Amino acid sequence: MTGSSPQPLLGPVQRIVLVVAAIVLAVGLTMMRGGLQSGSPLEQLARRSLTPDVALSNGRPTMIEFYADWCQVCREMAPAMLKLEQSTQQQLDVVMVNVDNPRWQDLVDRYDVNGIPQLNLFNAEGDAVGRSIGLRRGEELSLLADALIQDSPLPSLQGLGRVSERTDDAPQQASSTSGPRSHG
Repeated sequence: MTGSSPQPLLGPVQRIVLVVAAIVLAVGLTMMRGGLQSGSPLEQLARRSLTPDVALSNGRPTMIEFYADWCQVCREMAPAMLKLEQSTQQQLDVVMVNVDNPRWQDLVDRYDVNGIPQLNLFNAEGDAVGRSIGLRRGEELSLLADALIQDSPLPSLQGLGRVSERTDDAPQQASSTSGPRSHG
């Protein structure tokens, strides 16, 4: 042994090239996966969603969507819901509640979720004003959002029901909504 230290496997230039290649590869993979906002519109909405309690008590009208990850109609409606959520920030809360998450079972029961996607509509005071089951297109969602934001009557749309206070002496009527696996 001559007492000399072992030579590094990579020289300084090779190290720089290796670091640059790693950064380019990481950026490329991130962009291929959809950028920093990766995930489907449904996943993006769910990640950004307020909890129902917070949304219903913050003084803004609220649209709660009951959905499931496996629901094709929910996924079809998600891009329009995401666009609505982005265009109405600070005016309307869009809340996502996954019916398959046991955490939300009390809400599923309280709001009688019997088909998905189901939209429950609330005014700024947190009072229920309407409910919709099934697919809603972007134009219909915008009409609903505008009515909620302006505190005006909901538009007349097929499959949209209004919610009113029920008194104890009012007769109970059978629900005319679709079945639990209905998708509109």
